[in-house]
Amino acid sequence: MSSSTTPYYRRATPFAVRLNSLVGRLARLGISLLGSAELTVVGRRTGTPQRIPVNPHTHEGTEYLVSARGHSQWVRNMRAAGTGELRLGRRTRTFHAEEIPDDTLKAEILRTYLARWGWEVNQYFQGITAHSTEAALLAACPDHPVFRITTTRKN
Repeated sequence: MSSSTTPYYRRATPFAVRLNSLVGRLARLGISLLGSAELTVVGRRTGTPQRIPVNPHTHEGTEYLVSARGHSQWVRNMRAAGTGELRLGRRTRTFHAEEIPDDTLKAEILRTYLARWGWEVNQYFQGITAHSTEAALLAACPDHPVFRITTTRKN
């Protein structure tokens, strides 16, 4: 897990950057790869919209965004903005985002996220999987921000 002074963050490899670019373009065209969408959030410093593909995750009827790579730029921007937009083709959803505290609910969200997306993101969870103990998932919570998203407008 991360140290107390430096938040956990795994930078994308050059291959992952190219793949994310492709997945984002596909989402803009309306093609979702297994549920992916394009997230747009306003940059906290520039005020410019930043786009990145994400895997929205539903847990017990509520939708969440999970940062597998840790405290990334989109996470920092989301904390500052408190809102964002998910796009798939011409369909967009504006939403309000609320960060989930590091507790049992967050651990369960991570467990179901890893059960669904682990094949893609396990490498970023430092040995934590959907089958890890509750204690291990709780210990991983500070490294993986999770936001509850509530749709405020659909286009």
